[in-house]
Amino acid sequence: MAKPKRVAVFGGAFDPPHLTHLALIETALAQLALDELHVIPTGQAWHKSRSLSPAVHRIAMANLAFGSVAKVLIDARETRRTGPSYTIDTLRELQAEQPGSELFLLVGGDQARALPSWRAWQDVVANAIICIAERQDNSTALSAKHLYPWLPDRILHLSLPLSPISATDVRLRVARGEDVSPLVGPAVARYIAQHQLYSTST
Repeated sequence: MAKPKRVAVFGGAFDPPHLTHLALIETALAQLALDELHVIPTGQAWHKSRSLSPAVHRIAMANLAFGSVAKVLIDARETRRTGPSYTIDTLRELQAEQPGSELFLLVGGDQARALPSWRAWQDVVANAIICIAERQDNSTALSAKHLYPWLPDRILHLSLPLSPISATDVRLRVARGEDVSPLVGPAVARYIAQHQLYSTST
């Protein structure tokens, strides 16, 4: 009997994508023995107060940042939806497209702690194993175990090296005219400059 296909979902604004995102992708591919990893730029993010950069730019930057990584697919489905983007809709679509696949959802520590606020969060957990990207200090693991002790078989932890990079910091550095190549990679940095993204602080 063939093993089920192992498919991961990594959603986010990717505004812009940066090297910590890449580290998470590479860690997930290695630790979870994935067959596919879908990088999914969000459409209309229900939980973000600020306006995102146009989807065309975020998709293009994701392709530059991750498109050459084996088994990674840049999946634009959420940007084509009208109305807010919900993770449960994406998971259900992938299950319908690839019946029998085992789904993994990659989230950060803050997202994991906010899980009960997600739309149909119990269905999210039923459809996908939640893979929490935790720093080496292990604080995320402890909080997740205490928050969701009844879900021991639905939560995994991905160990990441410590990294200070955040998309907010990248945008602020661009607005100050700083070189962000060490944070996002040369290709994404060139794209940001070419299209004058984040030229004013947000």
